[in-house]
Amino acid sequence: MQKIKGFYVHLMVYVLVNIGLIAMRARHLDSLDTNFWSWQTLNTAFFWGIGLVAHGASVFGKDLFLGKDWEKRKIEEFLKEEDEKQQQWK
Repeated sequence: MQKIKGFYVHLMVYVLVNIGLIAMRARHLDSLDTNFWSWQTLNTAFFWGIGLVAHGASVFGKDLFLGKDWEKRKIEEFLKEEDEKQQQWK
């Protein structure tokens, strides 16, 4: 539940900060011309958005890289290795 809450806080901060940055950029322009839609205006939202998507995938994703129950399998593997080492010394 903490991870989900953390993601939603991250999302809220992302939206508020980017609205503020875009509003400040728009305020400095006389009109919404092609300069407003430049890379300089949207780069923060783009790169931070990549991080936000990664955060969301880590919270809501289905173990995309390591698979289901990876941690449990790895612990069992380590325990098996330790047990085998113990058996060698008996």
